[in-house]
Formats: sequence, structure tokens, C-alpha cells
Amino acid sequence: MDQQIADAPSRATNLAADRTTMATFRTHLSLERTTLAWIRTTLTMASFGFGMVGFFRSLRQANQTPETIRLHEAGIHFGVGLVVFGIVATVLAALAHWFTLRRLRRNEMPLLPHWPLSITVGMLLALAGLWALWSLLSR
Repeated sequence: MDQQIADAPSRATNLAADRTTMATFRTHLSLERTTLAWIRTTLTMASFGFGMVGFFRSLRQANQTPETIRLHEAGIHFGVGLVVFGIVATVLAALAHWFTLRRLRRNEMPLLPHWPLSITVGMLLALAGLWALWSLLSR
């Protein structure tokens, strides 16, 4: 009986270490899923930008009016903006992934940013949409 009591702290310590290791592993997998979600999102943004440029190019080729030329130019600006924005967001997501992974490997607590990347991207997309509407309606 005394041996069981003596073994209990070491067994509890081993279980705690296993749980900590598994928690770090789960956090790492969660980080991977989040980064993959960012890659899908930014790839979608860039693809939508290319699609906009192609759509307005075909519209301009079908009908050469001042209105379609203006729409084509606005579509190019907004489409290229989405492509560039997608590339920048991909780089920022990769950097966030790398910094968090580095902290995990050093057994440090990952930092929560005061202004998350998702809110930043959402706000910038909203501003880009407002700018596109304003430039489209102001001419």
C-alpha cells in the first residue's frame, strides 16, 4: 500500500506531462488549420480579382462605349487591388503562423494580438469596397 502512495505523485506527474504534450500538439494542429483557412481565403480574394479583370475585359470587348471603358478601368483597379491584398494577407498570415509556432517550440505562451489579422482584413476589404463604390458612382 505504501508503494502505491509513493508511486502516485510520479504517475500524476507523468500524466500531466502527457496532457501538456498533447495540448501543445492540439494547439499546433489548430494553428495549421487556421493558416490553411487563411490561404484559402486569400487565394479566393486573388482569384476573384483575376475574375473581375477578365469579366470587365470581355464586357469592354463586346461593346466599346465610354461606360464600358470606365467600368473596365475600375474593374482592373479593383481586381488588381484584390490580388495585391490577397498576396499581402497571405504573407501576414504566414508570418503570424511562424511567430506563433516559434513561441510554441520554445514552450512560451502564444500571444493574442490586440488587433487580430481577421479584423484588419475585414476592415480593409470594407474600405476597399466603399472606395470602389465611391469611385464608380462619382464619375
